[in-house]
Amino acid sequence: MLVRLLGISLASVVVSTPVLGQADRARSDSVQSLPELRVTSLRQAGPASIFRAPLAVTRVEGRPFGSRGYSLDEAIGKIPGVFTQSRAGNSDIRLIIRGFGARGAGDRSNAGTSRGVRILLDGIPETEPDGRTSFDGIELAAVEAIEVIRSNATTLWGNAAGGAVSLTTLPHPSARRYEAEAVMGGFGLKRYIAHASGGLGDGVIAGTVTRSVFDGWRRNSEANRWLGTASLSSRIGDRTDLGVYLYASDNAFSIPGPLTQAQVDQDPSQANSTYLSRHERRHNRTGRLGATMDHRFGRAGAVSGLLYVNPKYLQRSERGTFRDFTRYHVGGNVVYRNETSLGDRGRLRVMTGLDEAYQDGAILFYSLTATGDRGPELRDNKREGANNLGFFVEGDVDFGQKWSLVLGARYDRISYYSDNYIRPKLDATKLFDRVTPKVGLNYRLAPLHSVYVNMGGGIEAPAGNETDPAGTFGQDTVTAINPLLDAIRSTTYEVGTKQLLLPSSGGIASVSYDVALYQTEVRNEIVPYRGGRFYFTAGKVRRRGLELGLAVESKGGLGVNGAVSWSRHRYTDYQVDSVHYGVPNRKADYSGNRVVGIPTWMYNANVSFSPGAGRRFRIQAGVQGNSQYFADDANAVSVAGWMVANASVGLARPVEVGALTLKGFVAVNNVFDRRYVGSAFLNPDVVGGVPVAFEPGLPRSLVVSFAIGHR
Repeated sequence: MLVRLLGISLASVVVSTPVLGQADRARSDSVQSLPELRVTSLRQAGPASIFRAPLAVTRVEGRPFGSRGYSLDEAIGKIPGVFTQSRAGNSDIRLIIRGFGARGAGDRSNAGTSRGVRILLDGIPETEPDGRTSFDGIELAAVEAIEVIRSNATTLWGNAAGGAVSLTTLPHPSARRYEAEAVMGGFGLKRYIAHASGGLGDGVIAGTVTRSVFDGWRRNSEANRWLGTASLSSRIGDRTDLGVYLYASDNAFSIPGPLTQAQVDQDPSQANSTYLSRHERRHNRTGRLGATMDHRFGRAGAVSGLLYVNPKYLQRSERGTFRDFTRYHVGGNVVYRNETSLGDRGRLRVMTGLDEAYQDGAILFYSLTATGDRGPELRDNKREGANNLGFFVEGDVDFGQKWSLVLGARYDRISYYSDNYIRPKLDATKLFDRVTPKVGLNYRLAPLHSVYVNMGGGIEAPAGNETDPAGTFGQDTVTAINPLLDAIRSTTYEVGTKQLLLPSSGGIASVSYDVALYQTEVRNEIVPYRGGRFYFTAGKVRRRGLELGLAVESKGGLGVNGAVSWSRHRYTDYQVDSVHYGVPNRKADYSGNRVVGIPTWMYNANVSFSPGAGRRFRIQAGVQGNSQYFADDANAVSVAGWMVANASVGLARPVEVGALTLKGFVAVNNVFDRRYVGSAFLNPDVVGGVPVAFEPGLPRSLVVSFAIGHR
């Protein structure tokens, strides 16, 4: 299989941002810190060298220089294999890793959420038991580092872990920072940030409060958010560490909806007329308290535990109804690790654990008034619950100094519960389960150069909006959970290499690159149709892709990096008759068509220059874009490719004025004011033969930031 995979098209080799570490130089004193680059998202007892992991892993430190800082796409959108799109310029984004997450981006019920990609904040799942993730608790101003696993991570993290994004809010204990920042930008963007962090005895403490306001550039796209985070990690004994993590968020954003191509050409700032008349929006109030504990049994073993509670109060104006959700998400895990020396032959590490997550709560559907507010009529009263229980075991063997072998397996059991208090005959339960294997082999050609191969299984259960689609209200009179849907099952094969070079002479300070080639076989791909009113299992998909990253830093302050990813995602078996209404015995065969929402090419290139010995100033320019892709399974509705340019200039390192520090930047996004489609509804509504699918991207905008701190 791997031999066949390697023969896909080596002529298609491309350039991408390095997996080895895309550090924000405003927080990194020297590129020489890169050899010590370690990642924590692999669930090992401590940070693991990125060159030991037989996986494609990227670490990003700090907020990207010159960014608006509003949403996660600005931090990880330039990583190879990662496809992110801002749907309206606020926190509502599409997030796709190697095709995982594509299907959950077009339906109106998925506004503000992602599917198929596991999101963790300080090691605590933001992803709900059914696989959906909202971004209400994600604030880049509070994030110190982000790790992205592009390889299939199901055996590590469970359901909906085709990829994983792990964020941490705790800085290094020696890093002390007190800072207030104001960010102003086009279309009424205002962000106010207060941050404090520093050492606390043997530990570290950090806190951030932000207020973000965005008037929006399209009608009905305004947004505002309050978010506060607090994090603490401390040693409470010779062998025990305690962590406490808290956040509270109030996130409200309106949804302008999709347009026809003619409407985009005429006036891309307009909203979908139906969305505008209903004032479709989300108002999410969430909080979370989590605690971790790690205890070491001498040199050989360690045990860690996690508990968290995540209450939510969500309100929506959606599809002609006003909806109240009152939910609680609770869970935890226990992981045991043991390490055994094999003498001169190497070292054996064993890890086993249990993950548990449960979400439940009431959902009330009301009528919608003419102004888009909650009406007096209660139309539905139900409860939806989901439980995700997982057991995993992994063995990691070092053979000498060069070879490492990883073997693992995981069992996941995902259960859904639905009770309807108005129509109890709709009550239903559903269970999905699977064992997923993992094997990986890593060879270190040098301390900072490795090659690897891996094979991993995956499971992704249907989400609540797919088992009981929001658009079927009043039409489904049999059961609340679609009995025809099955869990998506996948198997990924991958080969890759990564290296960091630190020349001892000449003008180059560092060169890093990363190459990854993968093939994923998917069964039971779930696809929305009729604008997400219904979902069905499409059949089989084959995903193939090639990713390559390169970054070069000179000793003179010049840096160049780039990212290009090539993918070929095709339906290999896909027949459906539900698109032919009123035509008995007619079927459509979409086998061989391209998978919706995934461009063949994604690319970016960036140049930065920091003149002078202090490297305080930075000038930066770059381009980013993607090729055309299809928005429907029939491959009849295409979304044009695009490329935009961005530029920024500012203080990369603070200027000291007595005890104060000053820094800031000025940035221009979409410098040439290109019109483009930033996102699209997948399998969209077709009105009068015209697809209503397109969400225009942000025009040119200016961003100005000023920060004052105390050292």
